[in-house]
Amino acid sequence: MTDEGPDAEAAPGGLRVHVPIHLRWGDLDAFNHVNNVAMLKILEEARVRALWKDEGVDAFPTAVISVEGTGGVGTLIARQEIEYLRPVPYQREPLDVQLWFGRMGGASVEVCYEVHGPRGLEPAELYVRADAVFVLVNLTTGRPVRLPDEVRAAWTPYLGEPVDFTHRR
Repeated sequence: MTDEGPDAEAAPGGLRVHVPIHLRWGDLDAFNHVNNVAMLKILEEARVRALWKDEGVDAFPTAVISVEGTGGVGTLIARQEIEYLRPVPYQREPLDVQLWFGRMGGASVEVCYEVHGPRGLEPAELYVRADAVFVLVNLTTGRPVRLPDEVRAAWTPYLGEPVDFTHRR
């Protein structure tokens, strides 16, 4: 795999998609680690690359949602949670953002994430655990839309255990 191409591998509970995300110097804060708001953008970038299809791009097998909102359907984030396990320092090699699905409902999906240090570097670093729930919606009415069968079929192999947050009360 190159840093730019799609990748997936088996993990306990199902497959995971590995999305390489390069840090930008501007992602750092005054304490010289990735700012918490920048981490939301990193997770967003990984989610978009992994789930939205773009014609002519070497896509992940999970990339089945149309970028253009074809058919008047789009997505809205309903909830997000992030657990920071250690500060993410600036590094030139891309972070390994791993994604899978914790739950699939009628119109909603829980996307689970782990943000690791660059692949192949030892010792492996786990920086962040996170999840986000998004809902498919009709872009005109704002009402939920059921997940199409082809979306379920593409995502089911990546269905695994939800994130086990260690510091949850």
